[in-house]
Amino acid sequence: MFGVLVVAAPDGRIGYLCGFSGMLGESWYADGFAPPLFDPVARDAFWPAGQAELDALDERHAELVDGAEPVVLRARLAELTARQAEAATELSTRHEANRRCRHDARGRLAEGTRGEDERREALHALGQESRADAAERRRLELAHQQEREALESALRAFDTRRAELEHLRAERSRQLWQQIAYSYVIPNARGEERTLGVMFAPEPPPGGAGDCAAPKLLGQAYRHQLKPLALAEFWWGAPPLTGGRQAGEYYPACRSKCGAVLPYMLEGLSVDLAPLPDTAAIPEDAPRVLYEDPWLLVVDKPCGLLSIPGRHDSLRDSVLVRLRRRYPEDAELLVMHPLEVDISGLLLVARDPETHAALQRQFARQEADKRYVAWLDGLLPGDQGTVELPLRADVEHRPRQRVDPLHGKRAITQWYVVRRTDTQTRVSLFPRTDRPHQLRVHAADPLGLGAPIVGDRLYGHDAARLMLHAEAVTFLHPRKNERLEFQSPAPF
Repeated sequence: MFGVLVVAAPDGRIGYLCGFSGMLGESWYADGFAPPLFDPVARDAFWPAGQAELDALDERHAELVDGAEPVVLRARLAELTARQAEAATELSTRHEANRRCRHDARGRLAEGTRGEDERREALHALGQESRADAAERRRLELAHQQEREALESALRAFDTRRAELEHLRAERSRQLWQQIAYSYVIPNARGEERTLGVMFAPEPPPGGAGDCAAPKLLGQAYRHQLKPLALAEFWWGAPPLTGGRQAGEYYPACRSKCGAVLPYMLEGLSVDLAPLPDTAAIPEDAPRVLYEDPWLLVVDKPCGLLSIPGRHDSLRDSVLVRLRRRYPEDAELLVMHPLEVDISGLLLVARDPETHAALQRQFARQEADKRYVAWLDGLLPGDQGTVELPLRADVEHRPRQRVDPLHGKRAITQWYVVRRTDTQTRVSLFPRTDRPHQLRVHAADPLGLGAPIVGDRLYGHDAARLMLHAEAVTFLHPRKNERLEFQSPAPF
């Protein structure tokens, strides 16, 4: 990220400062750009030795993972596993042939003319053969387990040492970062100063806190008695691996790192509050109720209206607040799958917990269906498909979500092309799971559709509105046992 801060000098002259996030070309310093906020002398007093210590731990870790001994052990275990699997397969094949022979023999005994005692003895002998095969299988499994034990024990010892080393390195890195945090001096417009470590105490700050463009620019302005007037940050260069950034596009400051730093740095300045969703233009009779009975409501939410109020602002204008005013006798209204403020369309609202739970079960089992329509900023090569990319919160850039094959939760979206223009594609989207921002990330990510939803300021390009609408819902009424379907034509 790069940033530009418009400033005013004490004599009234207007100018600007430039800054970048993190390092540029492996350096904290670049001519013409705001320097970092940490004290380089204090940092250099301990960081080189700390970095050398972390590097030494990394080398020891690499030896435990890819050193000669663990590599040989893993190769020997893989070879042994393959050989044992082959022996187990051969035994299973032989035992299956024996089982078929015994089956045929039992059939002949049933149809034969032997006496009862002779037939009983023959069946006993066949049972003995079956038990002998089972015993042979157990002996082989025990032998294989004993063969593997020495190799697996040695590898477990490596894993234990590796885990201990990872814990040691993480703890030492945490200690060093906390020490570094106290070398960051954060000023504000009142002339006060506070260290980054104090700002996040008792926990260490998130990685990269204080290194974003905005804090650097404000710090540079205060150092030179310049008054900040306006600030903008934009991305330049190739998109990051997590996606969601396009060269030349402007983005707001991140919450996890700058959320605690910038409010302090702006103290003493007259600044505009962060804009809230504009609900003044939303009609008082919204949302429109399409269906109601004693157990549930189906409503059509307009763009710009929250589905539910925030945790700490329970009376903030939203679908739920408006419905509670409209239905004061309903103390337990529960919104199914709340839509984000920028998304319009159909919402199911249960009027009691039992109905809510029954509807949840239907969606979890894919017995209920919800269809969205969206315009994508780009052309898709196919006409239909499925995106399956696991998602988790991007903790450093909330409220964004990111694709994470290792730690993410399963997320599946089916899609169908409805229409194409020269530059955009209209699609129907069917979420088969319910993850935050699922449709938006699956559309924008290069491993998904690779075409962000039009108007998606988080994962694509800002526009007049987010072109995403919940246009249809189908479900089985939990009490009436009727299949219901509702539609809401998209306003775009």
